[in-house]
Amino acid sequence: MELFHQLARRNIKISKQSGFGEQLRQQWERVFAGHLTAEEKQHIHLHNRNEVNGYLWHVFSYEMRDCLTGEEAETAFDQEEKTCCYLFFQHSDDAFKVEDASGLKAADLAMENDKVDLYVVDSEFNWTFVITHENGWLGPYFSRR
Repeated sequence: MELFHQLARRNIKISKQSGFGEQLRQQWERVFAGHLTAEEKQHIHLHNRNEVNGYLWHVFSYEMRDCLTGEEAETAFDQEEKTCCYLFFQHSDDAFKVEDASGLKAADLAMENDKVDLYVVDSEFNWTFVITHENGWLGPYFSRR
């Protein structure tokens, strides 16, 4: 993916974590949407169902969890003290690990996101930054545990 090469060119230490995306999505759901009932998750289309794509970030767009949006979310992400973090996608099992994310900014991630949903979490899942394929209309989002 272009994002990997783009960050590597900036001397950000990044490694591919093939097949790790599903595990990260499950952990993300437990942390950021674990307060929802199965019915609520179904109502907000958190998962794929009946040929309708589900998106984890719907927890934010349906206002089921507090978050910052738009420029406020980008600013919060940029100002967050970042060490190790993971980048993963809604519809891919590939993921990336960034060992030292201190220089990682929202603008570094924007180019990747024409048609994908990108999730960023610190290694402890204390916060998340999400850029949606609906960027400009829905998202980006930033939330804390």
